[in-house]
Amino acid sequence: MLFKTLSAAVYGIDAHLIDVEVDFSNAVADKEIFHTVGLPDAAVRESRDRVRSAIKNSGYAVPSAVITINLAPADLKKEGSGFDLPIALGILGAYGALRFTDLASFLFIGELGLDGSMRPVPGILPIALLARDKGIANLVLPAANAAEAAVVEGVSVYPASSLTDVLALINSAVVGHIQREPFRVNTEKLLGELQQFPLDFADVRGQFSAKRALEVAAAGGHNILMIGPPGSGKTMLAKRLPSILAPLSFEEALETTKIHSVAGVLDPAQGLVTERPFRAPHHTISDAGLIGGGIVPRPGEVSLAHNGLLFLDELPEFPRNVLEVLRQPLEDHTVTIARASMSLSFPARFMLAAAMNPCPCGYFNDKAHECMCTPPMIQRYIAKISGPLLDRIDIHIEVPAVQYKELRSGAAAEGSTQIRARVLAARDRQHQRFHRAGSHAFANAQMSTRQIRAFCELDADSEHLLERAMQQQGLTARAHDRILKVARTIADLEGVERVAVPHLAEAIQYRALDRSYWA
Repeated sequence: MLFKTLSAAVYGIDAHLIDVEVDFSNAVADKEIFHTVGLPDAAVRESRDRVRSAIKNSGYAVPSAVITINLAPADLKKEGSGFDLPIALGILGAYGALRFTDLASFLFIGELGLDGSMRPVPGILPIALLARDKGIANLVLPAANAAEAAVVEGVSVYPASSLTDVLALINSAVVGHIQREPFRVNTEKLLGELQQFPLDFADVRGQFSAKRALEVAAAGGHNILMIGPPGSGKTMLAKRLPSILAPLSFEEALETTKIHSVAGVLDPAQGLVTERPFRAPHHTISDAGLIGGGIVPRPGEVSLAHNGLLFLDELPEFPRNVLEVLRQPLEDHTVTIARASMSLSFPARFMLAAAMNPCPCGYFNDKAHECMCTPPMIQRYIAKISGPLLDRIDIHIEVPAVQYKELRSGAAAEGSTQIRARVLAARDRQHQRFHRAGSHAFANAQMSTRQIRAFCELDADSEHLLERAMQQQGLTARAHDRILKVARTIADLEGVERVAVPHLAEAIQYRALDRSYWA
């Protein structure tokens, strides 16, 4: 007898519908023969042992038979343990253990324990989106994955704790509808909850110019590089940057959650990523760890930081080949990973914050310490950051050592709450501008060349200032566009509609520092 159930497989950050076909026929001998076809990986092939024990320990006996399981379409590689549940239901349905046999309105996903219990699997959010898009009304999955799937409207999510729980759910549908309320979450409440940040800019003494640059970067989503001696507060400032970033919109939260779900780093109790990610990989990371990779490509740190912040501390300590792979995602906001089996693309629209010392010893240009590095040593150290990569960083700011009087000052510094209020006001102006223009951009850093020309018009004095800066500093066309984007953000922070000379002058100043090191 042939029995069919529906499941799904995740490739990249998107799910594909999989037909699980189970054929059940009498065995030629008193022995069970179990075949799985359709390009299964080791985890899928091993499912026969998990499924057999789960069915037996759930109170059902599998008679000796030839069982053939086909995962269609057969030309797509299947991996993971999420096919355990649909395979078990297919076997039970094939030999008549189900009273309700029309499962076309159900999609099943989940790993089975030997005792029949349900265990969570990664990548549930893309599967829930697939069920909604395909018009599959019901999604049955492990209870630990329910909060994640329930953020998708238009599909009924039914969590289950065991195989017997799933059978009871299916058999209750005989009377015409499921005798159980689906699991629901309030996404507006999740996103509307007040975010609490343990780190605050009020803890930072001095460094007013650096805090101003970080405010501009947060308001426009610009990349920023901080250069300064050890102990000047670069890492301290970067770790407080999330406290002034704008909250995620629902569309951004959904995109971010999909990536974290596929990567298996999503908190099961959370269900939806409600805070902008902050990723800070160690400088020993490989290029595959940063960008993503594997036989079946998985997202790397740049994709896990999508719609959030990627912080690279001690930037020159990263291998040069690792830093160079950042060029494409910084420009295109996406990563394409090609392997022999498939080619997948992951989104990577992140804000880059980097920190570095000016030389190997860290005290070049420091008035309080003598630098022991020779010019060739400094040049080799700085040369690890290539010109093309530096060109893609909008803001370069020097972070000098904090003076004693500033460090011991009794006056409280401005906190993250006040800075974030200005950032949110600037973001709101950007959203209104982009909405009127019919653009899907979220921040000024995402403006296209056409939008730069439309939203960053300059008067004669500003044109002259920009032309002189381009000629004197030898800036590239990319640097020209990034200066205009930063100037637009500075104007938004001041609530001004037109970019003026002061805004442009501050933006140019943020591009001048690298010339003193990379000259």
